[in-house]
Amino acid sequence: MDNLEDTLQPDSEPVQEFISARARRRRALRRVYFPTDVEGRAALFTHLAKRAFPSYELFIFALVAGAIMGLGYFLDSQGLLIFGVLVSPILTPWIGISLGIVAGAGRLSAQTIFALILSSALIFLSGIIAGFATNIFPQPRTFNEAFIHSRLWAPDFFVLAVGAILITLSFVRSEQRPYLPSALISYYFFLPVCAAGFGLGSGVTDLWPQGLQVFLVYFAWATFFCILTLFFLRFYPISLGGISFTGISLVLLIAWLGISTGALDWIKVQADLSSPKPVSVNQPTSTLPLIPTITHTSTLPPVTAVIGVPSGTPTRTPNPSTIESTIRPTQSPTFTITAEPTPIIGLIRASEGGGAFIREKPGGKVLATLGNGSTVTIVPNDLQEVNNVVWVHVFTIVNEVRVEGWMIQTVLVTATPIANWDPSATPTITLTP
Repeated sequence: MDNLEDTLQPDSEPVQEFISARARRRRALRRVYFPTDVEGRAALFTHLAKRAFPSYELFIFALVAGAIMGLGYFLDSQGLLIFGVLVSPILTPWIGISLGIVAGAGRLSAQTIFALILSSALIFLSGIIAGFATNIFPQPRTFNEAFIHSRLWAPDFFVLAVGAILITLSFVRSEQRPYLPSALISYYFFLPVCAAGFGLGSGVTDLWPQGLQVFLVYFAWATFFCILTLFFLRFYPISLGGISFTGISLVLLIAWLGISTGALDWIKVQADLSSPKPVSVNQPTSTLPLIPTITHTSTLPPVTAVIGVPSGTPTRTPNPSTIESTIRPTQSPTFTITAEPTPIIGLIRASEGGGAFIREKPGGKVLATLGNGSTVTIVPNDLQEVNNVVWVHVFTIVNEVRVEGWMIQTVLVTATPIANWDPSATPTITLTP
């Protein structure tokens, strides 16, 4: 019985040996990924550089993804845009740019930068073709998705930083391709590029320059965090030339981020290095009279007095003077009430995007963004039709500032209030003494 119990009891020593062996393997792998000697670091860098070197797959998938994204902007479909992001190529060449900067390898950086520019150009060209198609097939469009992805949004900086850290860690620590982090980076790189091309092809202003700027800002931000992650993983330049190349690259990235995002001006203001721009106190006045016009007319004819004087020959009996006085004061105040067109109140109710834009002119620069449920005042009888899209002249108050511009008619629901005016008859007052 005792022998049977001894046989059934588990032996703890093999388990401990198995755990120790697994821990040794982890330590060995850690030493492989993060070698301490110069030769080991050089071998690891060569291996990662080969993995990051671009192949023909980068350009094929970029062309397919660009076509899908362009179709998504043409149809204003968010689902097609996400599908295009998932089809995008793996952005290992972008990691090669950061590796070249950290290691001071200018050749690797130049090759990977050229590959990323070429793939982005293919997506930009796809956006141009999709934008040009909107002129061939005109119909009412809002371009909500294109405007959303050609603007900077504060929460996206945090998400992009997390994505840059994850894709760098996955690339260095694993031999598998980082599909999910790469899709996250492609979302912030390729969608603004395609939106810029779409704006250039469609002729919609305030789209393509902003889209390219958003791409460059996101690229600099993600590259900065990728380089910091590589520093954390103990990748750093060794030679003096490599240190100089890395330092100059970091300075350029930080300077571009500070200038393009306005962070440099904010720091100057906080440090009292520059005074903020004065805000004009003269607000534009409404061109639509909301109060009836009252015209007061007072007519007072001149007073005429004729006084007789004595004749030239004096006599003892003076002739009484003849006084003729004619005084006819007349005061006739006239009140005229002129009722101007009643202002039309419009309620924003867009079917997509959750709101609408107020633009400087039809299809022009965006002045303000209003959510569904917001109200605007519509200027009566001031409409324009551009590419079969009706634009309405409106104005509203945003952050205590009057904003006047144009909106698409299909995003507005109107309701006209009835003026409760009952003007009295014109009074006439005549005074006779």
